[in-house]
Order: sequence, then C-alpha cells, then structure tokens
Amino acid sequence: MGDAVRWAAFACLLAPVALVAYGMSAGGTAAAWAGLAAVACACRLLLHHSRGGAGAGRSRDGAGAGRIPD
Repeated sequence: MGDAVRWAAFACLLAPVALVAYGMSAGGTAAAWAGLAAVACACRLLLHHSRGGAGAGRSRDGAGAGRIPD
C-alpha cells in the first residue's frame, strides 16, 4: 500500500503545478488539488479497509482468529 500512497501524493502535487503552468487560476487549481486529495484519501481508506485494516484476524463477534467459540 505504501507505493500507492506515494503515487497518490505525487499526483496531488504534480497536477496543480501542471494546471498553473497551463494558465489555470489559483482558485481553480486549489479546488482541483482539494478534490484530488479527497479522492486519494478515500482510496487509501478503501484500500486499508479491503486489506483487513486494524481489525485483521478478528471476526464480527470479537473472537480471535484461532479461538474456538464456547
């Protein structure tokens, strides 16, 4: 997941620079950056959730992965 986060950060920095270089206003560039950052954060959360997140190895009832229920 680390590579995905680094590429997202790179894109969030590069896109506004390119927009300014091609003549977009500062307000439009800031809005584009905010949108890209929001999408990148949402994707990171979804990746984290799909890979198990902080609760990996636990079932819905809170039992450990190798535990036999009573």
